Amino acid sequence: MPAIKFCKFHGFGNDYIVIEKEQIPSALELPDLARSICERHTGVGSDGIAVLSKSDGTTADYFCEIVNPDGSIAGFSGNGTRSAVGYLFYNSIWPYPSLKLETRSGIKVYTLIENEAEGHYWLEAEIGKPKFASDKVPVALETRSDSVVDHPLTAGGRTFLMSCVNVGNPVACTFVEDFDFDWRSAGRELEVHSFFPEKANIVFVKVIDRENIELRIWERAAGETTASGTCASGSAVLSAFTGRTDRTVSVLTEGGTTEVFWRKDDEILIAGRADLAFRGEWPV
Repeated sequence: MPAIKFCKFHGFGNDYIVIEKEQIPSALELPDLARSICERHTGVGSDGIAVLSKSDGTTADYFCEIVNPDGSIAGFSGNGTRSAVGYLFYNSIWPYPSLKLETRSGIKVYTLIENEAEGHYWLEAEIGKPKFASDKVPVALETRSDSVVDHPLTAGGRTFLMSCVNVGNPVACTFVEDFDFDWRSAGRELEVHSFFPEKANIVFVKVIDRENIELRIWERAAGETTASGTCASGSAVLSAFTGRTDRTVSVLTEGGTTEVFWRKDDEILIAGRADLAFRGEWPV
């Protein structure tokens, strides 16, 4: 029986199945593959798949397509792309310390910081510049605005003040004192709110001090996740943008800590892990 070879990686528990595109039969559509292989009861189980294909090397070395568990295509995933780069190092496909990875939201530059052991990597990435304008997030405002800060939305009988940014995917943050409420239900409702025409990653942010924040994450098309590079970077940028923190922030999630540096030139730099969970074959 033919099978697709894969590796499952995770970044602080946010897990992705990495596959080389040439492994996938041409008759098998990516959305169908994602829905079946990501299913946690009958499949391998993951927060998405990262599909790698070789680029010509002129502007990028590889292209990475991120597909969500529901079959939708993501513009970007911090942990998903980091998992893909980890895959290339683990399988000795890419021999150099830096790599340019093309995504639907642009080219990202990844650098290997540390190889702790086979299949376990610390990586730094330049992931681009944040977009704050309402039409770039996007959000449904009647009149375009250069930024969206503290916009009130109601979910579960509670009003949340949402601040929004696009860092490859739309991220909407609300700043809270604690997590002692049903944030999962609120996240589920806010994700598909009509204010977000393309849905949004919903992040509940607790500011600890000028250099540290803590998150609870409801990820677009995936639900609750223990970590997310996109949500970590978006939350750090919005925390600084609204004056709550400095531009260098440690982002604590239930899975671990991501370091985010929003440089003066507007580029976002994040550092985090890519850890091999296991490798296997998926029958097709």
